Amino acid sequence: MKADAYGHGAVPVARVLQAVGADGLSVATFDEALELRAAHVRLPLLVLFPVPAEQALAAARARVALAVGDRRLLADLLRIVAAHRRPRTPILQLHLEVETGLGRGGLPPESVVEAAAAIRATPGVRLAGTWSHLAAAEDPVGTAAQVARFEAAVGALERARIAPGTRHLAASGGLLVGVPTYDAIRPGLIVYGIAPDAVVPDGAGAALAGAVRPALAVRARPVRVAELPAGHGVSYGPSFTTARESRIATLPIGYGDGWARVGSNRGESLVRGTRVPLVGTIAMDALMADVTDVPGPPVTADDVFTLIGSDGDETIAAGDVARSRTTISWEVVATMARRMPRVYHAAAGLVGLRTLIAREAAWPASNSGTATSATSRSTRS
Repeated sequence: MKADAYGHGAVPVARVLQAVGADGLSVATFDEALELRAAHVRLPLLVLFPVPAEQALAAARARVALAVGDRRLLADLLRIVAAHRRPRTPILQLHLEVETGLGRGGLPPESVVEAAAAIRATPGVRLAGTWSHLAAAEDPVGTAAQVARFEAAVGALERARIAPGTRHLAASGGLLVGVPTYDAIRPGLIVYGIAPDAVVPDGAGAALAGAVRPALAVRARPVRVAELPAGHGVSYGPSFTTARESRIATLPIGYGDGWARVGSNRGESLVRGTRVPLVGTIAMDALMADVTDVPGPPVTADDVFTLIGSDGDETIAAGDVARSRTTISWEVVATMARRMPRVYHAAAGLVGLRTLIAREAAWPASNSGTATSATSRSTRS
């Protein structure tokens, strides 16, 4: 659920996953966990990135589990819990991260037993899990080495007669390449119907990758469609000048919405099932498309443009947008700003809307089987 559920809207998505039977949800920050608790999401929550030790008791009270993977931070957390925990404070669940090769977080395997013993010796905390994260699921040699280091750490705990709790290693990429699933998995991008970039699955992983469908589309109506003469600049710079009389549509979505400025003068949109180029510098609140060659009557402000998604026989995937920006699909969806309205649909039709001023308008407290889509705002009001 981190990064606003990869841009899809954390609260609506969490409610759907809760309704369809997810075992628990992971986030990156404590604030993200508290947002879900405030929305009455009851599932177990795990914060995967370090939280200041001062927040340990607040996490316990909210029944939010924390990941720990640094000796100093763990020592501070245990000291605070031991000194300030009240008798009725819930037990704080801790998941011990193991450094297996990512180089970003976690304790080295040889330090895991000592850390787990310190957790076991501290009243008010419990070792609920042991986990790690892959650096490059697409690299079989590196992945095998990480699996071996993880299993060595778990084996050391077991030999020390310390239960490792829930073991989890596989995220989306790991699922596609057959990494051991142990007791739990942490699917992220693939939950939203997007297969991880660079991973080439085979066997069961290929079947899984082929079965998922994107949950999200980005669509907008123009706020202006204008005929510009040859030699006319488009947007700031101008970085694009018309070479002929051109029909230019302005869409109300820009880098302030997460549509990155690096995509200026590259990439496409779909309108009436036709690919059209994006032209000019992307502004904070607008981008432009050249619709001169769209067949049929001239494009107007009533037409719907698709920046991610399908229109007729054509599709623009998040991965296509990522490649045009020389980035990854995760960044494309996760950086979409909260001011972009999210409109949620199920087979029966519209089920919810989230905007800045009505974050859950028409969204039920409990829902099941709902797919999501994100659309750009169609007006500035």
